[in-house]
Amino acid sequence: MPQAQTGYYPGVGGRLWWKSIDPETDAVPLILLHGGPGSPSDYLESLDVLGDERRVVVYDQLGCGRSDTPDAESLWRVETFVDALESLASDSGLETFHLFGHSWGGMLALAFYDKWPERVKSLVLASPLVSVQAWCADAARLIAELPPEHQAALAGSADTVEYQAALQEFYRRHFCRLDPWPPSLQRSVDGLAAAGYETMWGPNEFTQTGNLRGVDLTPIVRSLTIPNLWLCGSDDEATPETIRGFSHMNSYGDYVEFAGGTHNVHLEQPQAFVATLREFLRATD
Repeated sequence: MPQAQTGYYPGVGGRLWWKSIDPETDAVPLILLHGGPGSPSDYLESLDVLGDERRVVVYDQLGCGRSDTPDAESLWRVETFVDALESLASDSGLETFHLFGHSWGGMLALAFYDKWPERVKSLVLASPLVSVQAWCADAARLIAELPPEHQAALAGSADTVEYQAALQEFYRRHFCRLDPWPPSLQRSVDGLAAAGYETMWGPNEFTQTGNLRGVDLTPIVRSLTIPNLWLCGSDDEATPETIRGFSHMNSYGDYVEFAGGTHNVHLEQPQAFVATLREFLRATD
């Protein structure tokens, strides 16, 4: 596999750090979109292996990781991230590509498709955020399945030991059950850009107070006319019931569930996850 090249792109609101693996093949390139908003792309580095047969581009979105943080809070909005992706892709010579979005990256992928559908060959939506209302409803249901003492703690102050213990139990069940977390995931969690995350989402995975409130891209899902693959773990915080439902909203959707997996199933079951991606990408090239 070719050595990865890295650099900076002077994007909307600040520079974007990018990494590109280019095997110089005719296969359709792939762009990877990380979650958050505000989690650096480190935790997706296990997908670099796909660069052995197609160009793979990943970048830290504005405000996190090695990219710049915008000065104006008004830039923390979906449109900014869509425009930054378009500029980066165009200046990198990527006119048509597969688009992979994990978690919040799934919402970004759908929003990009809605604005530039002719640019996207296919969509891979891994444990995606599509509807804020649906995400919060799933979170409430999963919290209701925790032991009573954890439910009570999560309803109280975040400054208590009990709250932190309950939070870790939720993450163990539904975010990543590897112990310890892989270094790439730990780097992304440690590098979370609190300003962007809290402005757009909120204080944690299951409390939505930011400017994404009310966003629902279900109409875009219904309108998809390109191949779209939906992936999640059986114990994912993006629950199988919800993700499977999205996959059935258009006639081009497909759904794969990984038994025993959580929100970061690509790290828990890397071989199966990559094999599923390869098969889909090859079929849609």
